[in-house]
Amino acid sequence: MEYVIRQFVPDDTEAVVSLWESCGLVRPWNDPRKDIARKLTVQPELFLVAIEPDDSAHPDSAERGGGTLVGAGMAGFDGHRGWVNYLAVRPDLQGSGLGRTFMGEFERRLTAMGCPKLNLQVRAGNEQVIGFYAALGYADDQTVSMGKRLIPDA
Repeated sequence: MEYVIRQFVPDDTEAVVSLWESCGLVRPWNDPRKDIARKLTVQPELFLVAIEPDDSAHPDSAERGGGTLVGAGMAGFDGHRGWVNYLAVRPDLQGSGLGRTFMGEFERRLTAMGCPKLNLQVRAGNEQVIGFYAALGYADDQTVSMGKRLIPDA
């Protein structure tokens, strides 16, 4: 199957939230709609979605918003490091190579921006996802990730 990777558009919001929920990425303390709105203010070109074109649709309809959303992810570059967040592929398509395609596109875009290193966070115990990233050449940096909420979503 050929998928179209394109920049997120606001009409994708509910499909992205639904995808993130089906992949277990949403947490009670993070409002995914607020996270989307925040991302759209900073490097929105690094918020990508994957669309499966409808068979009956015009060939370029997926690039215009048509088709079924089957993947999504956010990346960013702070001038020192790149980050990937909220990468999700519809559960029945996990293992299809779509996640690898997303990561390749993020790496390409971040490299073009001059990004020297890409980091990501995976929840402890998520061995399947840790294995996915390890197969792509990512390794444990032997660091501890710490966070502090500055603006509550609730």
